[in-house]
Amino acid sequence: MISSKTSFIALIGNPISHSLSPIMQNAAFQYLGLDLIYIAIPCKNEDLELVLNTFKKINCKGLNITIPHKEKVFNLCSEISPIANKLKAINTLKLNSEKEWSATNTDVEGFIYPLKNLNLAKKKSIIIGSGGAARSVIQGLIDLNLSTISVISRNRSSLNELIKNFDNQNQLQGLLNTDDQAQILIREADLIVNTTPVGMKTTRSENNELPYGEAFWRSLNSKTIVYDLIYNPALTPLLKFSAKKGCMTINGLEMLVAQGMKSITFWTDGLEVPFHVMNDALKKYL
Repeated sequence: MISSKTSFIALIGNPISHSLSPIMQNAAFQYLGLDLIYIAIPCKNEDLELVLNTFKKINCKGLNITIPHKEKVFNLCSEISPIANKLKAINTLKLNSEKEWSATNTDVEGFIYPLKNLNLAKKKSIIIGSGGAARSVIQGLIDLNLSTISVISRNRSSLNELIKNFDNQNQLQGLLNTDDQAQILIREADLIVNTTPVGMKTTRSENNELPYGEAFWRSLNSKTIVYDLIYNPALTPLLKFSAKKGCMTINGLEMLVAQGMKSITFWTDGLEVPFHVMNDALKKYL
């Protein structure tokens, strides 16, 4: 029941209409018995400061931040967690006792959630793409103690910048998708993570491409775990291709739920919601 005492938490981004966060977060609030609702609010770049300052003065208890604002919100926060500073990206805010924004990033914990029990320590991994999402994936794989982390990108500039951000990590290397060594790495990889948007369902039509084209994946073997951060469609072209090869596959839905769970814990100073509550709500909706 929404009453005159109900507070809200909002997702801020642009575009925002595709987001599944309101589905799972409202299911979680209901399960926990919190007098909260979760809504999605589109916000243009030029309005971000106005919107965040306005929310300080009304019954807003916290925010999720998504593209394109994850870096821009840094200047609007008074407290920033070490992990958000390290990743140069913020996805969760709450108001502190001074009515200023405290910020963190729950993407790393979300990313590693489906991998924690797979015994990946000292194994070999590949990350496809060198955009913003790759930072969280690199940190997650470092936390899981993988022996090699190879980032394969088609953009030398963003690749070099990404590797430079983690310059004290000996197990990390970057190479272009046209490099001959890529096929050897794919053949030997225990885990491959796609961080690119290739294969995502769009308003125009479903994208049937594989990242870097099908020929790039010719040396993939059945022992490799393939993890696609995309969650719509649940079975991306890459995951379909990998499953036919006999690979274990993981889509981005578990990461979405797990980072959302960690956001709730941050907003409520420690409350936890079972994974299945949010996951079941999404599966029912989808």
